[in-house]
Amino acid sequence: MSNFPIFDGHNDTLLSLHLPEEAKERSFFKESDIGHIDFPRAKKGNFGGGFFAVWTPNDGYEVNPEDHVTSDGYDIPLPPPIKHKKALANTNTFAAGLFRLENESDGKFKVVRNATELAHCLKNDVMAAVLHIEGAAAIDTNFDTLHVLYKAGLRSLGIVWSRPNVYGEGVPFRYPSSPDIGSGLTETGKLLVRECNKLGIMVDTTHLNEKGFWDVAQITDAPIVATHSNVHALCPISRNLTDKQLEAVAQSNGVVGINYAVNMLREDGGTDTDISLDLIVRHVSYIADKFGIDHVALGSDFDGTTVPDELKDVTGLPKLVARLQAHGFNDDELRKITHGNWIRVLSETWK
Repeated sequence: MSNFPIFDGHNDTLLSLHLPEEAKERSFFKESDIGHIDFPRAKKGNFGGGFFAVWTPNDGYEVNPEDHVTSDGYDIPLPPPIKHKKALANTNTFAAGLFRLENESDGKFKVVRNATELAHCLKNDVMAAVLHIEGAAAIDTNFDTLHVLYKAGLRSLGIVWSRPNVYGEGVPFRYPSSPDIGSGLTETGKLLVRECNKLGIMVDTTHLNEKGFWDVAQITDAPIVATHSNVHALCPISRNLTDKQLEAVAQSNGVVGINYAVNMLREDGGTDTDISLDLIVRHVSYIADKFGIDHVALGSDFDGTTVPDELKDVTGLPKLVARLQAHGFNDDELRKITHGNWIRVLSETWK
């Protein structure tokens, strides 16, 4: 398995390290059973790095998901938009937290800013981190913050995290449902995509509704990417991508990182974690078989979702690679799935 370091499309570990109920008990450089990722467990799981997300928690949003479940499925209301000032303050705090991890790592953890650095880290057993913002509420509409954050190391931006902002609308957590919910990008949102293209910041379509996705597809001059989304044909939740969307990703030479969230893997959209890793393999193979091996990767959503019991945390990744191998993926295909496709797409996207 040493030939297949895993570079991952999404984690919420920065959030987990700062949550009041977890932060006192958890250190990134000490092994524990809290959350999904810490440095020692990552080494056991051959985790080479990934997109470390900055996400701003919701304000005063108290919703019990069980209150919105029916015999037909569920439809969980979206939280209201986050104010720019709060999002910016949170973004600065979490980004600083990522840079502190780099400073404390004795050279074993690096925030990467280009594909050459990423490839070097994966080859030399240095954990590589990409600074990613999930939801662009922290970005002012003059894009001054975008330029400052780019200089600091921002290389990936999700336009929305489901809740709306001045740039676009996301999808609620709804099952069964099409992702075709709401209007597309605002005019300012379209300008944001173009500005990201100019700078070389990857635009992530994850959480964006379908009309917004097509707006990005029409505007962008970079590969289309969804860092942690799955196949709608296999699990018809609003968060997953339709075949037409997956085809557009492939035609752009982009990539989809498969999410390990059980409710996005299971055909019934359920949350029972007693499921086989074969469900992850099923989503990977669906994209590989229909749209090409170059357009599928991994995007765990570790520390931000509920994963299968069989996986447990980052230490379970060798089990997943073994399962992909047993399914019939050869070594060249496994390299692409585990890290090669991410390196290719980022090489084409980053300036």
